[in-house]
Amino acid sequence: MDEIEWKRICCPIDFSQPSQDAARVAARLSHRFGSELQLLHVFQLPVYSFLDAAVTLPASVVNELLERIDSQLAQSAREAEQLGAPKVLTEKVDGAAHIEIVKFARETHCDLIVMGTHGHSGVRHALIGSVTEKVVRSADCPVLTIRPLSRRPEGRG
Repeated sequence: MDEIEWKRICCPIDFSQPSQDAARVAARLSHRFGSELQLLHVFQLPVYSFLDAAVTLPASVVNELLERIDSQLAQSAREAEQLGAPKVLTEKVDGAAHIEIVKFARETHCDLIVMGTHGHSGVRHALIGSVTEKVVRSADCPVLTIRPLSRRPEGRG
């Protein structure tokens, strides 16, 4: 049987608790396998069309948002390094989350995607869909999904 080699791990992070849980798992896997860990944040800037013109956020608002994303990513990277990840890189991209995650993982030759699930089910899941589910269906590499810690049965962690 071939040995698993995860040289590059992608962990999409939206700064929610489930994605932070996934980042911790990804950092531990990165440590165990000596892998590079890439923390990815995907955002979408709102653009409104009005008549024949597109209206976007003012540059000052966009810059503030990007600075906050960079700050959060830096904090997540520090936490991953404290958990033993040997090399942590961060990236932010604008676009539809599931599309950009799959594209990023493909273009950076990631061997594994580790991502959290929000645990939505029923009507809420049907209405908003699941970024994780879409990534699982379209990624070129394995996807490890991490359920929210608060929704796990007793005795599992």
